Amino acid sequence: MLMYKIAITGPESTGKSFLSEALAKHFNCSWVPEYAREYLTKQNGEYQQKDLTTILDGQLKMEEKAGEKGDKFLLCDSDPLVLLIWSKVKYNSVDHKIEDAWKKHDYDLHLLLYPDQEWEYDPLRENKDDRLALFTLYKDELHHSKKPYKIIKGKDRVVSAIQIIEAYFNNP
Repeated sequence: MLMYKIAITGPESTGKSFLSEALAKHFNCSWVPEYAREYLTKQNGEYQQKDLTTILDGQLKMEEKAGEKGDKFLLCDSDPLVLLIWSKVKYNSVDHKIEDAWKKHDYDLHLLLYPDQEWEYDPLRENKDDRLALFTLYKDELHHSKKPYKIIKGKDRVVSAIQIIEAYFNNP
């Protein structure tokens, strides 16, 4: 069976994890949690730029393992784009490994979450006040890279995302 990989991406506190899990339940498929959260929790939130490639490796390994299940969809709560934007914004540079992963690691669809939900405090979050600017960076990079994406916004994101996925993959 053909498996479609869908990246749930965008600025922090836009509901990526909630949406990933909800879509996985709806489509009865695997989802890959955000490895950065696990990694940073173990580091007590402390990290340097070089840690971003470690996070990338962990995320991609989790995707590979989850993809072995052979579900129709694999939902990924994060992708190399998150690390690309994160590195550009925080360090004003990007490791070539992250750039290469962004260019080479294909997803069949990116669901880009718009920051119209209230920001929720989390000790690992850093960008409360610039989520709209970050969203624009995500959108511009997806557009420039000619990667397939749809924007998810509004209150009922789960319903919107289900409709988009079903229409995009002709999966009524």
